Amino acid sequence: MSEVIAPDAPTTVKAYLKPIDGEGLAAFAAKGRANPASRGTNKVHTVMQGMYRSLSYVGDHQPVVVDEPLHLFGENTAPAPGEIVLSGLGGCLAVGITAVATWKQVKLSKLEIFLEGDIGNPAAWGAGGAPKGASEMGFQAIRVKVALEGDASREVLNEIVQQANFYSPVANSMRNPIAFEIKLD
Repeated sequence: MSEVIAPDAPTTVKAYLKPIDGEGLAAFAAKGRANPASRGTNKVHTVMQGMYRSLSYVGDHQPVVVDEPLHLFGENTAPAPGEIVLSGLGGCLAVGITAVATWKQVKLSKLEIFLEGDIGNPAAWGAGGAPKGASEMGFQAIRVKVALEGDASREVLNEIVQQANFYSPVANSMRNPIAFEIKLD
């Protein structure tokens, strides 16, 4: 009689997202504790190409292209300004979630953020549309859903999301009034 060898039971392999440098994060956090008033400066140079298409130069990266959809008289060649704002918020939340998970020693296997915001432009950018006050312009509501998986309970994953939201520089810029100055150069 020949020996029958049972096949190995199938195994599930879980892939984790590439982690950030935990030691570097700890050093950055210590620097913040040592100087809580520290600030950085983000700089962007935007150049209009024509119609509503513009290029925003950020450091030595490829330019961020912005346009408007056809129904707003753009050419729909790139995201609209409000969509770029939401993508900045999504990116900031993703960074924060990753940082908090690293700090809590939670390995993430999935992080996706879905954002939508209610925005209107009845004032037609101030070019003869409905007279509106500043508080009536811009996003009136933003909804964010986070799909997050990792080697922690749903409760811990929720804590990570909530903490990242609370400390998000971009989310807080949107939630809180900030000093804003614009002048002709």
